[in-house]
Amino acid sequence: MASIKIERLNHAFQEEISMIIMREVKNQELKMITITGVETSSDLSYAKVFFTMLDSEKRTAIEEALKKAAPFIRKKLAERVEVRHTPELKFIYDTSIAYGEHIDQIMEEIKSKEIGK
Repeated sequence: MASIKIERLNHAFQEEISMIIMREVKNQELKMITITGVETSSDLSYAKVFFTMLDSEKRTAIEEALKKAAPFIRKKLAERVEVRHTPELKFIYDTSIAYGEHIDQIMEEIKSKEIGK
């Protein structure tokens, strides 16, 4: 379980990374993503930044663009959030939303089968 300090940093990182992508990153495709969470290691050496987007067909292109933009985003993050060491950012596609939609679909199918009996 993460400490309160790490939880606070995760929240601050999530907000700031979202703002940096929306306002300062020039790649227009990146403006279509949503940052869903950040998990920072206890030693602040790296942070997993989870994102999702509506058009999952462009997932690999967006992942590549985020990988290229990560140093710029990290630099801007260091300017905005005061920590001794700004973690390296690793962007990871968040599958939890798609998984939730899949569960909803299964529940609807079960419900419709029960009504049909």
